[in-house]
Amino acid sequence: MSATARAREEAAALDLTTLRLMSFKELDALYRAGKRPSALSDLDGDAIGAMLAWRTPATGPLAWLLQSFGASTAFPWEGKTFQSQTSEIGEGINRVKLLGKRRWFRFKTRFAASFLDGQPTFLLDYSGPANPPFIRSIVDEVREVAPRLYLGPAALLVKGKPRPILFFAVSLQ
Repeated sequence: MSATARAREEAAALDLTTLRLMSFKELDALYRAGKRPSALSDLDGDAIGAMLAWRTPATGPLAWLLQSFGASTAFPWEGKTFQSQTSEIGEGINRVKLLGKRRWFRFKTRFAASFLDGQPTFLLDYSGPANPPFIRSIVDEVREVAPRLYLGPAALLVKGKPRPILFFAVSLQ
């Protein structure tokens, strides 16, 4: 089997369940190998979300607890809803099940250079004034790692610089 065929087969096998089994380091490598969606509209719709791996702690009981909670049905984040507005900008909102189903924390979307590696990515910008100050300090970005499966880091702005804290994924599969 050629390397290209093997890579396609491995990508086709990826889903949220598989990503949940990966470490922060493995997710980082997979993200860096991912590709920017060809159009903002590629993500239009209600994507199912998954919190994956935290930067720290990477191992131990707390890491296990965080990963287990993120993978459980008790975790309140359901995913994100995306809507392209033009070929260059879009918007979205997080879907949360807390005190019923809620739509919280709007974001703007656009293509930009990644804060991790400078390569093209799909950026989610929470800096709008309607969001609470803490949420405005979050920056997310995603790349496609399998058909309609998007992986990315969530970062906090610290002194104006994004600091990755975890990996998450959204799926339209």
